[in-house]
Amino acid sequence: MMQTSFHHLISPSSMALVDHDAADSGIDSYGLMRKAGSAVAAAALRLFPKALRVAILCGPGNNGGDGYVAAEALRASGVSVQVFCLGEPKELKGDAALAYADYQGKAEPLALYDPQEGDLVVDALFGAGLARDLPSPVLVLIERVNQAGVPVLAVDLPSGVDGRTGQPLPVAFQAVHTVTFMARKPGHVLLPGRSLCGAVEIYDIGIPRRIVDRHQGEVTVNHPDLWAHLLPKISGASHKFTRGHLTVFSGRTSATGAARLSAMAGLKAGAGLVTLASPACAVLVNAAQTTAVMVKTVDDLDDLEDYLTDQRMSAFVLGPGFGIGEKARAFTLSLVKRRLVLDADGISSFRDQPDELFNAFSGNEARLVLTPHEGEFARLFADIAGDKMLGKVEKAQAAARKANAAVVYKGADTVIAAPDGRAMINENAPPWLATAGSGDVLAGIIGGLLAQGVPAFEAAAAGVWLHAETGAKVGEGLTAEDLAAAVRPFRQG
Repeated sequence: MMQTSFHHLISPSSMALVDHDAADSGIDSYGLMRKAGSAVAAAALRLFPKALRVAILCGPGNNGGDGYVAAEALRASGVSVQVFCLGEPKELKGDAALAYADYQGKAEPLALYDPQEGDLVVDALFGAGLARDLPSPVLVLIERVNQAGVPVLAVDLPSGVDGRTGQPLPVAFQAVHTVTFMARKPGHVLLPGRSLCGAVEIYDIGIPRRIVDRHQGEVTVNHPDLWAHLLPKISGASHKFTRGHLTVFSGRTSATGAARLSAMAGLKAGAGLVTLASPACAVLVNAAQTTAVMVKTVDDLDDLEDYLTDQRMSAFVLGPGFGIGEKARAFTLSLVKRRLVLDADGISSFRDQPDELFNAFSGNEARLVLTPHEGEFARLFADIAGDKMLGKVEKAQAAARKANAAVVYKGADTVIAAPDGRAMINENAPPWLATAGSGDVLAGIIGGLLAQGVPAFEAAAAGVWLHAETGAKVGEGLTAEDLAAAVRPFRQG
């Protein structure tokens, strides 16, 4: 049975616990391996019917055991199969040894495999649990196979990809299809692992869901199923004041466009009212370029404090085009009791005083959303960014805890993390979203959701997903203006 829409991810270490608990519950672990290997064989027959030879590369552990099961199933189906093994098969232990004993063909040393036209490679060397650099003979083989361009069907995860971080160790097979079991791992979704997997098939080998759920952890793929119930629903009694008031701070005369993009995106995302808080020098420029978005002069801290006497000002976006410096820090610290998206220049303004920001927003409720790209993340969280032992998810989680904020660690594999440890990896973003002003639109969408009362983490996750979905609908060649104009509130169905 195949699964196609399971949002929870499971770490390689947790998957090992799932396997252990399944065996302890009385489930035949070799029976599970036989199901896994049979699923790989079925994928090979279904997807590569014209393969002249299936070369199955078997490793020294249970991933190799899956490979031996697949090899026997394919051999029995009349397929030309050759097995090439890493290490001595007679030294295999447990279920892998049983799988090798059941294989009726010959196994040759891995170094003898020479890629040929018409081959299909089944990569059963290492699974998602690999967390060390590959041995030299495997490195050489992977590079040879990748250069030859023969298709690779990966078992669990392409060998060389770290199942926790998605990073190559230091190289990995480029698969066209990957068969994994029960649930995807972070390495299937994080880049570059995602691009190395090809299409990913999740196969249910029969471990009870209660066992998987016991170890699934707090990392998921970002999807509406996880936050749509918290989004506002418009009723006949709704009016603009019930839908929240978003304020976006503008920069000076020559840097107003970014804030206008954010303001329009916030309005399109459903905020009832949106105001551009503009320095006096830029009021005319902003007023000439906006219609539905209001413009208000907010030149200094006194102006801001006066503006904040209206408690209906429910959410703010600070950073797009604002300028780096003391003014950005002072404005940010004046907003500690409000909901705030801190983006771009707002983040960089705290590079030398990060603890000032973190201490100001400490407390029980997370009201702050930080939206750093790679460089901004390194400026604000230098110690976390420099920790080579952490993957992108762990870095985002550590940053969220430190800042008591929802952190949107941007990129093609954006990670959204909450202070309580929850994290989501986004995977619906098209590559053409990488264009000037795209991040300003994202900040505005998140701000619009915050203004409507959506909690910080869910507002961030929903904003990232809506931003990507809008980009996909607009299509290749979009500009930030196209993107902001196309934003719509999320609707089920």
